[in-house]
Amino acid sequence: MDADPRSTGEGGGRRVTDAAHDRRVGAVAETVRALVGARGPVHIDKGGVHHVVPLASGDSRFTGRRIDVSTLRHVLEVDVERRLCVAEPGVTFRAVVDATLRHGLVPAVVPELEGITLGGAVAGCSVESSSFRYGGFHDSCLDYEVVTGTGEVLGCSPEHEPLVFGMIHGSYGTLAILTRVRFALVAAKPYVHVEYRRFRDPASLHAAMLARCEAADVDFIDGIVHAPDHWTLCLGRFVERARRASSYRWLDVYYKSTRVLDEDVLTTPDYFFRYDTEAHWLSRTVPPLEWKPVRFLLGRLFLGSTNMIRWSGRLRPIFRLKRRPDVVCDYFIPAGRVPEFYDWYLRELRYFPLWVVPYRVPKPYPWLSAGHRARAGDLYVDLAVYGMPNGDPGVDRSEQLEEKTYELGGLKTLISRNHYSAERFWSIYDEATVRQVKARLDPRGMFRDLYEKLHRVG
Repeated sequence: MDADPRSTGEGGGRRVTDAAHDRRVGAVAETVRALVGARGPVHIDKGGVHHVVPLASGDSRFTGRRIDVSTLRHVLEVDVERRLCVAEPGVTFRAVVDATLRHGLVPAVVPELEGITLGGAVAGCSVESSSFRYGGFHDSCLDYEVVTGTGEVLGCSPEHEPLVFGMIHGSYGTLAILTRVRFALVAAKPYVHVEYRRFRDPASLHAAMLARCEAADVDFIDGIVHAPDHWTLCLGRFVERARRASSYRWLDVYYKSTRVLDEDVLTTPDYFFRYDTEAHWLSRTVPPLEWKPVRFLLGRLFLGSTNMIRWSGRLRPIFRLKRRPDVVCDYFIPAGRVPEFYDWYLRELRYFPLWVVPYRVPKPYPWLSAGHRARAGDLYVDLAVYGMPNGDPGVDRSEQLEEKTYELGGLKTLISRNHYSAERFWSIYDEATVRQVKARLDPRGMFRDLYEKLHRVG
């Protein structure tokens, strides 16, 4: 790769080009220009599986005229000296970790499912146990290249087109097509040592978690709640060597280990993707998948988040027989209101495990309304509810959680079922700013509107 002599330095540094990348992006831009003026929205087809929650019916998120971006799946550069990586949006985090860890570097935030792509993490939201320090993966990004709804190839960064740059995160593919990401890397070691500290009540866990976030004396902080009286704080540190590393790729189940072990050591990739084999604990919805003989014989076929997502697509006709799909969603609650959430959750829902991830927002996101932004500080806690049954005809747990999150000044990811009225939605999201950037990037409505695309009860 050579420096582009036409570069103006926009985007916070020297622009590095790859002729093959430019050809791939040019083909995407040409497709967009050919579709301008045609009726109906488009579907950005990245190929592979989608890491959004499948809906049983009425899901039009992946319909429309197809724009194929499946070729954009290459790591373009790993700059060891400057601790930077440049890659296309279809690259998975597993591929990025493989490319960077050999140099003693990794992304600041690595989502827990190894098939999640860079583009998906930017367009939606991705937090993990390093988020108490770094925020979301998108907060470590330095610049983006996008193809707009008119077929323009546009670079953006905090210095050049800063509002566009800030709005790409959380846009869910409704503003432009992401084609390249440049992001920061941090130092890493080959292994992670994890210490598990147990508490009998939510107040003790919450106080301990906030204290460790403030001290910032470990590399990773998260928690897992197994029962009303079984709260586990997980503290991880990079280490150079390990006598023996555990593996949860096949026969053993990671989330169960956190209930009984006091400490553990995993290779760094296995720590990052420790929840992938079970897709957290969704494997338990088919109990035999947690039996060792079944895992020995069939694990390669059924285990792992990518396999499970593929199977969920194949079994969608069966899901339609359910009254409602199970609840799978992340709820970001301001740290100061989390005790209220816990009290309510233990009274009303009592579904476990519950994943607990502290998430510090380095600066307010421009798509968040001023009124909603004022209700929270810079530290949230992600309370992740994965697999909660939702068949009670008298109450919709998904809607109930959404309402409580709003009451407490929190946010939820939009990858699952959403129940907001337009008025409520635009009290959380800054409609004027969304419309302003939509007019800049997609004046002819090539991509679906944010509310239209994601407000699907299903």
